[in-house]
Amino acid sequence: MKTIETIPKIWKRAYLLICIWYAINFAVSSIFEWKFVNPQIYVLWNGLFLFLALATFIILIFFWSHVLSLFKPFFQISGHVLGLVTFFFVMGTLSYYFNNHTKGTIYFDRWEGYMLELLSWDALRFHDQYIITVGVYYVIRYFQGLQSRDKEKSELALKNKEMQISLLKSQINPHFLFNTLNSISTLVHTSKDQARKLITQLSDIFRYALDSHGGEMVKLVQEITFIENYIRIQQVRFGDRLKFEKDIDPTCFLLDIPPMILQPLVENAVKYGIAPKEEGGTISVTVRRSGNIVFFEVKDDGLGSNAKKVMDGSSSGVGMSNTDLRLKSYFGPQSGLRVRASDRGYSVNFFIEEKESVRKEILNEPIAV
Repeated sequence: MKTIETIPKIWKRAYLLICIWYAINFAVSSIFEWKFVNPQIYVLWNGLFLFLALATFIILIFFWSHVLSLFKPFFQISGHVLGLVTFFFVMGTLSYYFNNHTKGTIYFDRWEGYMLELLSWDALRFHDQYIITVGVYYVIRYFQGLQSRDKEKSELALKNKEMQISLLKSQINPHFLFNTLNSISTLVHTSKDQARKLITQLSDIFRYALDSHGGEMVKLVQEITFIENYIRIQQVRFGDRLKFEKDIDPTCFLLDIPPMILQPLVENAVKYGIAPKEEGGTISVTVRRSGNIVFFEVKDDGLGSNAKKVMDGSSSGVGMSNTDLRLKSYFGPQSGLRVRASDRGYSVNFFIEEKESVRKEILNEPIAV
């Protein structure tokens, strides 16, 4: 019983439906033969015995098909040819026996003639019984394969989302948090209002970082607000050494983008461009549209290629590499990061292609900034 319970319901239902179908066939043909051809009661018993034999064979055919499915197509075809021949001989012999044992006419030459008659086009019922059963098996296996692939894709998408959530949550550099807390600690004694403002900005940043996984995309205006809060907090630490500029095309504010896609670029500009430079510098964020192409750029006038450690697309850490992978995942391989370093600073840019239908919605929707 435990073995039967482990069999998936779809196979039990398929077996039941096939048996019902052939039960109807055997019942109709047996009753017809008993009523109009041979009015002997054994005709009905013969039909019942053949049906029971077929019901047993259907289980064996399913099992044989499952075994063959583990091999290459050539061996599967060869195995089914062997199975078809075996099925024909066994069922044909049983049919001959049930029809002749009461008459006492069971002889080899009669059996041979009977089997040859079964090879005619009008007596292919023993062939199609095997073929139909095998066909049902492969149809079920095909749809099971589709369901399995869909399930794997769903599980992979879920794992990918969980990974992105984990990366998003860890994307805020711990040093940034420690430095901010130190700044708050200092401001508590010198400017409580500024300390409260800094705490509010920090809470907004972490709320955005933690909540950004709730929806797959966010509006660009939300991302820019997040970046501005991040920069204001950094300006408490760097003072006048850190300046920030933005040049955003107004038609792009309602553009949907992945959350926290610009933050790693700005963070790297602060870390590798401005922080090592004694006099500091300016970080600028530019978003421009050209038709259905939207161009993004984060650049600074820091040390650039003169820095001890040069930022690039392959060795700049988890934040940059994660951003590059996410962009390619959402918008295709052409949307990866492009990093340029010169003696005048860093420049990181990428572009995305916006769908025409989405662009019309954005252009027709009022903007509240």
